[in-house]
Amino acid sequence: MAELFEIRDVDRRTYEGELREFLPDRLVDVHTHVWKAEHQRIGPDAFARVVSWPSRVARDNSVEDLVEGYRLMFPGKSVTPLMFASVYDADSMPAMNRYVRECAARMKFPALIYAHPTWTGDALEKGIKGGRFLGAKVYLNLSPAYIPEKEIRIFDFLPPHQLDVLNRHGWVVMLHIPRDGRLRDPVNLAQMLEIETNWPKVRVIIAHMGRAYCDEDMGDAFTVLSATRNMVFDFSANTNDHVFEKALRTFGPERCLFGSDMPITRMRMRRHCEGGRYVNVVPRGLYGDVSGDSHMGEADPPESDTITFFMYEEILAIKRAMERIGLGRADVEAFFLGNAKRVLRI
Repeated sequence: MAELFEIRDVDRRTYEGELREFLPDRLVDVHTHVWKAEHQRIGPDAFARVVSWPSRVARDNSVEDLVEGYRLMFPGKSVTPLMFASVYDADSMPAMNRYVRECAARMKFPALIYAHPTWTGDALEKGIKGGRFLGAKVYLNLSPAYIPEKEIRIFDFLPPHQLDVLNRHGWVVMLHIPRDGRLRDPVNLAQMLEIETNWPKVRVIIAHMGRAYCDEDMGDAFTVLSATRNMVFDFSANTNDHVFEKALRTFGPERCLFGSDMPITRMRMRRHCEGGRYVNVVPRGLYGDVSGDSHMGEADPPESDTITFFMYEEILAIKRAMERIGLGRADVEAFFLGNAKRVLRI
C-alpha cells in the first residue's frame, strides 16, 4: 500500500534536527478536519467567501488518513485530535456531522458538531448532546447569502441564541473570525469582547490566532484584547513567530493551544508576506496551476528541494517564539498538551 504522502530527506532533517526533542511525547491537536469526499458538496460558489488553495491538498481526510498523517510526520509521538467536518453548504452537514460523530465514537477522539446559523437553540443543543460532541465549529461561509463577504460579522454565523445554549452548558466553540481586517478589524474585536462579557462560560477558541498571518494583521488587537480572561487561541495554519510571540506575552502560554488545521498542513510549503498579504511558496507544479491565486507562489530547484511541510513550518515558528521569550519545558508541554486537556476537559 502506498504511503499517504512522501517523506523526504528535508522532512527527516527538520523533524530529527529541530522538532523531535522540542515536542512532548503526547500532543493534542485542537484543530483538525475529517470528511469523506462522497459527503461533501462543492458547488460553483463554494469558494466565493473563502480561499480555494487548501482544497488542493487533499480530496478528503478520513480519520484513518488523519491518524496516518500523524504517524508519518511525528514518529515516536502520540497525537489526539479534536475533530470537525469541512463544510461548504448546508446540504452536506447531516452526513458530514454523522461521519465525525461515528469516527469520534470509534476512535475515542473528541469532536465538535459543525453548526449552521439557522439552527434554533434547541436544534443545536439536541445535536451536540445526541452526538456527544464537546461543542460547535462555526464558519463564516454559512452566513446568509445576501451578506457580502467583506461585511460578514461574527454574529452572522454564530448568533446570540446559539451562544446562549453554548454558555448554559459551558461548551466549546471553534471560531474562525471573518473580514479582510482579520484580527485587527474593529468589528471583530468588538464582538469578541461582547462574547467574552455576555457569554463568559463559553469556551471560545479563536482559530488561527485570529487569522493574523502577517504582522500587519495585528494592529492594536493585542492591546484591545489584553483585558480578556476567557478566550483562548489556537496557532493553527499560521507560521508568524512575531504574532505567536505577541500572543504568548499578552495572554500567557496557558491560553495558547497547538492546532494544525490538518490535512491542510500536509501541504509542502513555505510562507512569507508581501505587503500584508501572505504567500505560500510551493514546489512548482506540485499542486497544479496556482498562477491565478494571489496567496500562492512557486519555487524551482534547488530552493524547492528545501521546502518541508506546512506543519513543520508552523511548529518551527512556535519554537522560535517560545525561545525568544525564554519559555521552559513545562510551558512547551502545556502548550502542546496540558492546555488543550484543560480547555476541552478531556
